[in-house]
Amino acid sequence: MNIIEIINKKRLGKILTKEEINYAVNGYLSGEVKDYQMSSLLMAIVLKGLTDHEIITLTEIMLNSGEKLDLSNLGSVVDKHSTGGVGDKTTLIVSPIVASCGARVAKMSGKGLGHTGGTIDKLESIPGFKVNLDEQTFLEQVKKVGLAIVSQTANLVPADKKIYALRDVTGTVESIPLIASSIMSKKIASGANNLVIDVKVGRGALIKNLKDARKLAHLMIKIGSSHQIKVVCLLTNMDIPLGNNIGNALEVREAEEVLQGKKGNLTDLCIEIATQMVHLSLNISVADAKKLVQENLKNGSAYQKFLEFIKAQQGDINALPESTYHYEVKSTKKGYINDINALTLGELSMQLGAGRMNLTEKLDYGAGITLKKEVGDMVEVGDTIMILHTNKVLDNDFLKTSAFVITRVKPKPLPLIYEVIE
Repeated sequence: MNIIEIINKKRLGKILTKEEINYAVNGYLSGEVKDYQMSSLLMAIVLKGLTDHEIITLTEIMLNSGEKLDLSNLGSVVDKHSTGGVGDKTTLIVSPIVASCGARVAKMSGKGLGHTGGTIDKLESIPGFKVNLDEQTFLEQVKKVGLAIVSQTANLVPADKKIYALRDVTGTVESIPLIASSIMSKKIASGANNLVIDVKVGRGALIKNLKDARKLAHLMIKIGSSHQIKVVCLLTNMDIPLGNNIGNALEVREAEEVLQGKKGNLTDLCIEIATQMVHLSLNISVADAKKLVQENLKNGSAYQKFLEFIKAQQGDINALPESTYHYEVKSTKKGYINDINALTLGELSMQLGAGRMNLTEKLDYGAGITLKKEVGDMVEVGDTIMILHTNKVLDNDFLKTSAFVITRVKPKPLPLIYEVIE
């Protein structure tokens, strides 16, 4: 079989066979297929797409490139995934809520690249927190605590890891077939039989519009079904940042505040995600699941589960790092905040030290942004609209921002969740 023929076949928009996809993926994993050849094939896929059958086949081949986690002894286990966004700390909030309801959450997460932060980066900002557990310890913690979140192991879906690293530097990340197969191969290998996916839609997300979000959701549900996994997708707004904090330790602190009773859009979204997870895992109605979720948030059970989870993985939640410098950014106009650009703030947060352009880059765990105003708020000239946290000395250019749009007319409320797709 010849990789050049496979590239040319997809470049012409033809359907690849299972044997051809297998040769390309495993050939790349072994080194027989070179970086530049796989880059060409990925770009052909971006331009010409894949059929549903090709996507399911690609997912299965990547899934079978490594080990799979066996969670069958744990009963009904639920997992959660987000396609990534600015200020997205929902995993840190919904996982203890769900575990406090009696469901079991076994989750493997990754580090973040670019302007979207990774769950593992947030957890590593907690001094002492262990993100690497051996399989036995991981399973025992899920059984005892009801929750464990660890870093993805090298043995799970190695083909996806290698291909994803190449996608990140070749402009082929924003491809729906490649996103679907990447997410689902990892999630199937992680072993849960129930999965809730938060598909972020908007400027601060990989998926920019609802049409593409729906397509991605239906694809992932179809892939899940082919592996006897129940999947629910929520399409959620990522035109504006999620919550008030952007940056690793800052987001951990905000997650703690939500579990202690803080209200707002972030809390509302987490309640909906947790409800779907409890609904799937405990096999109860959505209404009953939501009631249980809200009760456990209110009575403190979810927060106690959060503390138990942090302690089990040896983290010290009371020793979160803080940056040296805190710069106030003030409004230069009077009016209503009409818009806050999530992508602009995500990129700014990365410049402050909270994000990385490659996986070897060191993070400033205390760096990031605290938003002091939200969309719809009235501001006066000189009001503080956000605070920049960093260990860098900033010049005045950093204190000027185009992320906030201020107008005379109060905007209509933005939708938080566009759709729930089962």
